[in-house]
Amino acid sequence: MDLLSLPRLGLVVPPENPTAEPEFATLFGHRVNVYTARFPVTPGLDLLDMLESYNRVLPDTLGLFGALRLDGAVVACSASHYLLGPDGDRAFCEELSERAGYPVYSSTRATLAACEALGVRRLTLVSPYQPWLTDTSRDFWERAGLTVDGVVTVPVPGSGGEEHDPYRVDTAAILERLDASSYPPDTALLFTGTGMGTLPALEELARREPGRTLLTSNLASAWWARRALPGADAGEAHPLLRRLETAGV
Repeated sequence: MDLLSLPRLGLVVPPENPTAEPEFATLFGHRVNVYTARFPVTPGLDLLDMLESYNRVLPDTLGLFGALRLDGAVVACSASHYLLGPDGDRAFCEELSERAGYPVYSSTRATLAACEALGVRRLTLVSPYQPWLTDTSRDFWERAGLTVDGVVTVPVPGSGGEEHDPYRVDTAAILERLDASSYPPDTALLFTGTGMGTLPALEELARREPGRTLLTSNLASAWWARRALPGADAGEAHPLLRRLETAGV
């Protein structure tokens, strides 16, 4: 196999995100080459200011790929794009795509594209975010025309619900919070953010509830990339991607 002939995906991630690259690598296997640029470190900024700074520097961060020929790129940071609203997110991605010369999608825009293709109209959010950011996320999806049936919060394990950090959430915490919650049988579960590791939890949920739609920021982005990048849909898809692709997409 000629590795350099494979489709090429650029990935822009926050500097401390430990999850995006491993999950994309797992979902794609050896069928897509993934290249990463990381947002700059922002010492001293609170979360809101940090996210706003990511939007300001995103064009320059994409520019770090230089002359590397990419077939497309994903901005793997949902939180910063929630701040833009659905219309602002779409316009920003279109501007970035025109400048780059290849399609650029945010994880939020990829999620909306997956929802449209799947016919998903109702969501229950599974959120590791601080309360204000969870509310911002909910507002984003509702402004996009989706009904949010409710929210399952996933705080840092052992914090008594007081700490929220997607990078410190584990599979056991996700399943425990879902087991303790009730939500409609026909709602899709959307795990928000690219930094919360979700694949093992999704595999268990898919076994328990084969008919429920399960979406995450990274899963939806990989789903989009398999359609947008020439040749990325070759070969057998990861079971979680195949599950989406056989759900009427």
